[in-house]
Amino acid sequence: MANDPSVPFTAGPPETVLPPPPEAAAAGLRAALDRPAEERRAAVAEVVAAHPAYLDGWAHLAGLARDDVEAYAYARVGYHRGLDALRGSGWRGSGYVRWGYPDNRGFLRALDALRAAAAAIDEQDEAERCALFLRQLDPDWKGVGGPG
Repeated sequence: MANDPSVPFTAGPPETVLPPPPEAAAAGLRAALDRPAEERRAAVAEVVAAHPAYLDGWAHLAGLARDDVEAYAYARVGYHRGLDALRGSGWRGSGYVRWGYPDNRGFLRALDALRAAAAAIDEQDEAERCALFLRQLDPDWKGVGGPG
């Protein structure tokens, strides 16, 4: 059985990598983020409306929110959509979802935005849970921008 290629060998917890987003969504977000500051939030919201499963869109929208409660709402939507995407990719509630895979970054950004927004509205228990979850998903996590 040791030489049987049908038996996968994994060292440590499994890793999940999300599928890439539609190119139209990624291109739309890049263009929206290049807009002048006063137009950027509305432009990102248009991308999210057209591609509501695009996690990076929700994460960036949280960062462009007009107040802490709006940021919390956008981040929470991105987080929950991300959990759905992870489950759809085989994640079963444990294992790594690392920043080193670019397609995981939208989810990790949304989770980090939820952490920050929860802290901003003094929801400290949730902020701490999110921080712990980020470290469990990627033990090298140091914040948005990735490990290191």
